[in-house]
Amino acid sequence: MATIKVKFRPSSIEGRTGVIFYQVTHRRATQQITTNIRITHEEWGSDNKINSSCVAHREKIQNRIDKDIILLKGIIKDLEYSGVAYTVNDIIERYKNPQNHTWVLDFMQKQIQLMYKANRLGTARNYEKTMKNFAEFIGGGYLPFSAMTEQLVTDYNAFLVQRGLVRNSISFYMRIMRAIYNKAVRQKLVEQTHPFADVYTGIDRTRKRAISEALISQLYKLPLTNGTSIALARDIFIFSYCTRGMAFVDIAYLKKKNIQNGIISYSRRKTGQLLQVRIEPSIQQIIDRYASALSPYVFPILTSTDTAQSYNEYQVAINKYNRQLKRLSMMLPMSCMLTSYTSRHSWATAARNHNIPITIISQGMGHTSEKTTQIYLTMLENSVIDDANQGLIKSVIG
Repeated sequence: MATIKVKFRPSSIEGRTGVIFYQVTHRRATQQITTNIRITHEEWGSDNKINSSCVAHREKIQNRIDKDIILLKGIIKDLEYSGVAYTVNDIIERYKNPQNHTWVLDFMQKQIQLMYKANRLGTARNYEKTMKNFAEFIGGGYLPFSAMTEQLVTDYNAFLVQRGLVRNSISFYMRIMRAIYNKAVRQKLVEQTHPFADVYTGIDRTRKRAISEALISQLYKLPLTNGTSIALARDIFIFSYCTRGMAFVDIAYLKKKNIQNGIISYSRRKTGQLLQVRIEPSIQQIIDRYASALSPYVFPILTSTDTAQSYNEYQVAINKYNRQLKRLSMMLPMSCMLTSYTSRHSWATAARNHNIPITIISQGMGHTSEKTTQIYLTMLENSVIDDANQGLIKSVIG
């Protein structure tokens, strides 16, 4: 396999700066790549790295060198993986001509474009956010998939930690980068080396989001003026709870054509899974309250049917919804914080407390895995566990 060395060539004129170059050797053939990095002889350390005591911008220069070496090693790894004989010239050509290689950021951009074409706007924007974040980490430019090593992923994880992100936020970026990498593997652009194996890509249990059935009942009975934003927010929350935790995005996009013969039929925008919910009287009352002959939608949340415009309206609507839920939280007698997720968690928890099997809860919520359902279920209160323990003790000791 080819080797790379970082070297310094001093100037033949005393007092002038020399230049950093990379020496690439393969099958006894050697070529040099001259950079535009210029330093003095004193600024070049004996360990073939920038002397930290001499260069004010040592870290910036060293990062540039490290990035170039990662790129060259990635190119060599790709050439080895191809199984085709290559020369030093092939390495240099790929280094100098990025269009001859598949780069991580370019590949991400193409996937984002495909998502927009498929109207997967939320996912596309999440990928855009991740691409911007990862580009900041690598300093932009060119990085081949083969350079996505375990060490690089670990360094990216450290970069996110240093920015103060919590574990779930870090996992958000890591899951997207892993999905991009795995897609490149499936397209045979890179060999699978499992670089994400040692970083966290799960979802931590967050603080309890569910509220009790008693609080749901009190929220339902709050005396609110019909036609106000806060009344709409309350009705959407109760509608979500009564429809097995229907997500706000699915409620916002719910159309009248989704309701036929007493059944709500809709596809979850997150997973595409088709769900059907029987309309109970409490659900019908809320639907009737917002019936309008002028809109194709069930609720007055969106107005446009254009994909891009309706998504922008949805983004505004969910922020407004959460603000109104915060106001509703202050009206309840017990301390709680309602969010757009609370109704979904509350239905799952109530179903569990009524001894409904997790399998049924999972199917009812449209989850593809029972592990996802477990995240929604709150931990049993200590008092419930204590009561159960008391019963067990009494059965033995009396």
